[in-house]
Amino acid sequence: MQTDSTSAARGLSRAILFIERIAGALLGLVTILIVASAIGRYGFARPLPDAFDVSRLLLGVAIGWGMASLGFHGTHIKVDLLAQAVGRSTRRWINGFAWAVLAAFTALLCWKIWGRVMSAMNGGDATMDLRLPHWPFFLAIWFGLMAALFTTLVRLWLIGRQGTDLGEFDGIDEQLLEDQKP
Repeated sequence: MQTDSTSAARGLSRAILFIERIAGALLGLVTILIVASAIGRYGFARPLPDAFDVSRLLLGVAIGWGMASLGFHGTHIKVDLLAQAVGRSTRRWINGFAWAVLAAFTALLCWKIWGRVMSAMNGGDATMDLRLPHWPFFLAIWFGLMAALFTTLVRLWLIGRQGTDLGEFDGIDEQLLEDQKP
């Protein structure tokens, strides 16, 4: 029989995996769109309409959702010279402070992007060729940033409660392989 904390941890892992798959799928979609546009433009002298606008908007969505993965795993570029030179309790405070700053930054970014969503909805911003409205893309970016805020707050909670460090994600490839085993 599973305990509540085990099922909660599995649910959290599934939610984070779902978020990461969204980011990966969006990045793949951007790649396909750019390749198809290049083939159309240079191979057939017929570029895809709005390929540039849609690809840059989709890239923004992929970045927003990718920040959610960063918010949990911390797989960004980091230099831990100070953190490695201090004791475990001080390192915990440094990690907590760093994640608190990231959470505050992400919250501010969510607020600003929400303003951009509302502005695009009210202003009628659209792509050049197909006149696709911008606001659904900005809304998708906002949802990704909200997911990033969630994952960052979860990581901050884990640091405060369990004292977890980023070291557990240094070998992330091996960990992901272990998590996928039944």
